[in-house]
Amino acid sequence: MDLKPTVLAIPFFLVTFILEWWAVKAGHAKGRYETKDALTSLAMGLGSVVVDTVFAFVGLWMLMLFSPYRLFDVPFTWWSFLIVFVAYDLIYYWKHRFAHIVRWWWSEHHTHHSSTHYNLTTALRQPWFGPLTGLVIIAFPLVLLGFSPEFIALSAGVNLVYQYWIHTETIGRMHPWFEAVMNTPSHHRVHHATNPRYLDANFAGVFIIWDKMFGSFVPELDHDKPVYGTVKLLESHNPFVVAYHELFSLLRDCWKDGPRPWRWVGRFINKPGWSPDGNHTRSSELKAAYLAAHPEQAGTPGLPVKYLKKQATNPAAVPAE
Repeated sequence: MDLKPTVLAIPFFLVTFILEWWAVKAGHAKGRYETKDALTSLAMGLGSVVVDTVFAFVGLWMLMLFSPYRLFDVPFTWWSFLIVFVAYDLIYYWKHRFAHIVRWWWSEHHTHHSSTHYNLTTALRQPWFGPLTGLVIIAFPLVLLGFSPEFIALSAGVNLVYQYWIHTETIGRMHPWFEAVMNTPSHHRVHHATNPRYLDANFAGVFIIWDKMFGSFVPELDHDKPVYGTVKLLESHNPFVVAYHELFSLLRDCWKDGPRPWRWVGRFINKPGWSPDGNHTRSSELKAAYLAAHPEQAGTPGLPVKYLKKQATNPAAVPAE
């Protein structure tokens, strides 16, 4: 199966982001565009297509290792596609969540969050070594159930195409029933925000119900407008810096640790902001630091009372709202 939905959708991507860019610049739509930022995102998208095309076989090979052990042999039909599409979206939820809570995988996913703007070009800001991180292995249960790796790859591509349109400030909240079930621009703006309450929230791809089921849903609040980017801002428009900055940051931290492999493992598998000396700046510490300064916010969305009990290690690292 040679269909690549993300490649087939490139003309649609081009037309729509140009229209949004024009509408924003002309004052007809909400949002922000900065030429350097948008061009960087486009470069990242182009580079990602090349890298994914060259290394796509890695992910397929990893999943094919499980093919001999499949329990069923699911055919290629419309109904089987609906099943694998929903099942893959659940897999994607956990894949995406792991990309935020394990620093090795965050070193790749960091690229997508590096822009301080939020528009359709942000959706195209994709990493350049995704197939090599090994996270694709999380889809192995679908192979065991009888879905072919190629079928799973098709579902993953359609999933990514859906997520393109939710990267915008032009669209506000949608109809309540749609907001209740589907991932929307409002929900995904929260995911890209660095406001303390919004950290580690809304990991859904297509269906927001997964976040509601697993306790990671936070609604967008009118009085707490999303601030985009990463906690430690990446002030560069160089595509190679954007692609590999966090990976080299991880390796530099391990170098500073000296010949202590147990520390290297700790840095790779723990959350971003974890430190072997205990001076952490993880999302939990950032939430605690924010609540230490704003205790009246305890119990509001994204800021459970439990964070009042945590020791805030670095209040200065909390991004401004």
